[in-house]
Amino acid sequence: MLLGSQLRRLREARGITREAAGYSIRASESKISRMELGRVSFKTRDVEDLLTLYGITDEAEREQLVSLAREANVAGWWHSYSDVLPTWFPTYVGLEGAAHLIRAYEVQFVHGLLQTEDYARAVVRRGMKGASEADVERRVTLRLERQKYLVAENAPDFHIVLDEAALRRPYGSREVMRGQLQHLVEMSEHPNVRLQIMPFSFGGHSGEGGSFTILSFPESDLSDVVYLEQLTSALYLDKREDVAQYELALKELQQDSPGPDESRDLLRGLLQLS
Repeated sequence: MLLGSQLRRLREARGITREAAGYSIRASESKISRMELGRVSFKTRDVEDLLTLYGITDEAEREQLVSLAREANVAGWWHSYSDVLPTWFPTYVGLEGAAHLIRAYEVQFVHGLLQTEDYARAVVRRGMKGASEADVERRVTLRLERQKYLVAENAPDFHIVLDEAALRRPYGSREVMRGQLQHLVEMSEHPNVRLQIMPFSFGGHSGEGGSFTILSFPESDLSDVVYLEQLTSALYLDKREDVAQYELALKELQQDSPGPDESRDLLRGLLQLS
């Protein structure tokens, strides 16, 4: 998807139509559209031909994009869980694993990267009604595997604002919720994790549109991606004007929420009440 986004920008910058681009690689206009949306695999030759058409002659720039094409065609570890995942979610897991900065706002439940095993199991069971216990456990295992990103050697920075509603809405037993709150306190002390709580007492705020995640990547020429999960699908936004709106909303959420230290105290207060 990231490669497709880059190819689209290069094509538009040169004023080349999708039809003309398709003709250059012996493909249809719809094939170019699917490539730019990241919905098909990439042939290295096609990418090289498109880069030539778009006037990209710098070898370093060409190699970066061609290498991205090769990586895009390699199935990630998470694809082995595709049988228990909605069709749109493997794309997110891949983007999450490639990001060097993950920023998010959550209102319904604790973000998946911060969930305990028991809490995750309760969330998955609620979302996968009628699923076998084996499928539930596979989904939980995937969530725990994703969490290894946060403690890896090259862990991304993770900035998360949790609405107080996510902390007060019970998933699982009282002990499960206590364990989850304690886990949040511990994770908030990691140097790459910035955890803030948006309290009920603040009232209305800029997160009125619901939960969202912004993914940023180490390659400077790759745009940020906003991930919006819906009931039967997900949206991936990478247009600069769209991303800017969500960045502004998150910035306001961070400014209006208590800082990490005060938020940690709020968590400890909730622990005492639980």
